[in-house]
Amino acid sequence: MPAPSVDPSVLTDITALADTKLADIDPLVAGRWATPVTWRQPVHTVYVPAHLVVGDNAPGADLPRRWASAAVDALDSYGSPADLARDLGVADEHADTVGELTREKLLREPIEDLRIDFEDGFTQRDIPQADRDADEDAMAQQAAEVLATWLSTPDSATPAFAGIRFKSFDPAVRDRGLRTLAIVLTGLAERNVLHEVLEHDRRALRLTLPKVQHHRQVDVFVDVLRAMEASLGLPEIPFEVQVETPQAVLAADGASEPARLIDAGRGRVLSLHYGTYDYSASLGVDAAEQSMDHPVADHAKDVLQVATTAVGVELSDGSTNRIPVGTRTEILEGWRIHHNLVARHLRRGIRQGWDLHAHQLVTRHLTTIAYFRADWRLSAERLRAYIAGDTSRWMDEPATAKAMAGYLLRAHACGAVTDQELELTGADHDQLRSLQVSGRL
Repeated sequence: MPAPSVDPSVLTDITALADTKLADIDPLVAGRWATPVTWRQPVHTVYVPAHLVVGDNAPGADLPRRWASAAVDALDSYGSPADLARDLGVADEHADTVGELTREKLLREPIEDLRIDFEDGFTQRDIPQADRDADEDAMAQQAAEVLATWLSTPDSATPAFAGIRFKSFDPAVRDRGLRTLAIVLTGLAERNVLHEVLEHDRRALRLTLPKVQHHRQVDVFVDVLRAMEASLGLPEIPFEVQVETPQAVLAADGASEPARLIDAGRGRVLSLHYGTYDYSASLGVDAAEQSMDHPVADHAKDVLQVATTAVGVELSDGSTNRIPVGTRTEILEGWRIHHNLVARHLRRGIRQGWDLHAHQLVTRHLTTIAYFRADWRLSAERLRAYIAGDTSRWMDEPATAKAMAGYLLRAHACGAVTDQELELTGADHDQLRSLQVSGRL
């Protein structure tokens, strides 16, 4: 049977019709909606109250080393790292390697991302009311010094990402939050740190805008940053938005607010962070029931995950306030809770969460490494076959290749997979990035 004939003029007409009608959509398909997170995203954000970082007798820039020491001591006191891995449910064939890599990670890079917290975690109980502004001013100045050290002299114990969380745009505290922000940015600029950091890696400095309730607050924050940039002669400063109110998930008019928050950021929003306890409490969930795995939390994160997918914005889960301290049994119980929550959000495709205590570093890294160790070899073999065009065992499509490349790159970045193991894919790092974006080389 002869091939059907298509009238060239008809083909020209229908192509022109589609091109014209979709002219405003094509840039979204090829641009905004085609921007997966291909850069390094931290596996966690550690939130430490400002007074525990730069207050009296606080460790200052040495805090990451102290947390690492406390985490390693807790791990070693429990027994071998492999024993803990098994007790947390890691398969026997992976336990020794996972335990070994976890201890190496705690010694090499214990904290990937750290936020000096001037918001909910920050307390001034012992400071007279009349002296609290001066006290916070002083701590903000010291925070700038600490951040300058971390951002300008990275080493094995220095966070790759660091910044502050300041007070929200609630009218009652907005002026205080902006004052702290201005002091920190000015301090960093005076130390000649900001310009170099922002030019080298705009994601290294992290500013957290908490308790956002309306996208106009994000829009105004962009204006605030533009004013600071003009004053200090700085390049564009990005930031992250903390979603911990119902209004930041569902707007008053019934629309999905997270997409509006990202739009209002005008290309500056790095990440959306879910706030476990504020959000749950605001919906009437009792304290005993508030958790990262509560149904209201899942709903909020489902909305956030859809809003951030493929638009170049990271997503972070929240925290658990069940701290692994006390007796050996109590510590293990706390580690089990944290392990299960971290594994849960990794399985649902959320690659980051919050940590609040040094002992949580143990299960943050052990759980993350265990998750990526579990399937790295199979993913690498499948990707190698996909690249070679070998369909004898798997018939993977570009979408699956994108997922496998992203999985392996994250596995490598967090310390779960070595350089040599990554070579099993048959692709170099740049090729894996290309596969992650398009599914093709």
